[in-house]
Amino acid sequence: MGEEYRGSGEGDATDAPAAQAPGMRIDVLTVLPAMFVGPLDHSIIGRARTRGLLDLRVHDLRDWTHDRHRTTDDYAFGGGGGMVMKPEPLFEAVEDLLGIAPRSPEGGEPLPCPVVMMTPQGRRLDHAFAQELSRYDQLIFLAGHYEGFDERVRQHLATHELSLGDFVVTGGEIPVMLTIDAVVRLRPGVVGLASATETDSFAAGLLEHPQYTRPADFRGWMVPEQLLSGHHAQVARWRAEQSLARTAERRPDLLAGRPGRQGS
Repeated sequence: MGEEYRGSGEGDATDAPAAQAPGMRIDVLTVLPAMFVGPLDHSIIGRARTRGLLDLRVHDLRDWTHDRHRTTDDYAFGGGGGMVMKPEPLFEAVEDLLGIAPRSPEGGEPLPCPVVMMTPQGRRLDHAFAQELSRYDQLIFLAGHYEGFDERVRQHLATHELSLGDFVVTGGEIPVMLTIDAVVRLRPGVVGLASATETDSFAAGLLEHPQYTRPADFRGWMVPEQLLSGHHAQVARWRAEQSLARTAERRPDLLAGRPGRQGS
């Protein structure tokens, strides 16, 4: 969790400067659009939408099907259990949303924005990847199901493949929501305190230092005296030391690539 600024209330004066920041458009293609009602309507992401910093559009993939059953999946060639997401509606949806010509083996223009496919085989989401995606003004997410996507979607439509970790969930919707949260909060103006995301865990390649709040004495457990000193340099030094120590204890792998450090 980051030190995210919380104003005194919705729409207070602290929101005004951020509203001038450029907005980001995100399109999500899913067979379960109702899942997105609620989770991204509140807190920081909800406020970003209200203030025009995020234009989130969730689309029912079935709107790009052409049969009466609105079919988005089919049996896998070669047999085996599970269904596979069909290429036709996914290609047509992305081409329609981007206003580009149908893609074909003869080639075509480069896609104007990332098309991110959620898959356990993808690159694992980390802070660096979230930062990379946050620099774009438009993103498209493909939320898969069943045995995943037809390979032609991977080869000729998706620009990025993304995983949240070495596990499998029932669909790509929740991973898409988590990724949107991680990406959008890095956009200018979304988090009220501009420097807040710079001290997040992983932002500097380390875990974040411990955090304390009032009361200073809770049942005899005291806040470290360095944080009560009012001495900014002393506080900064304590936080840096704690961040490094916590990383060494919990995630030594993060220290392997740092200058002057040996691998774990």
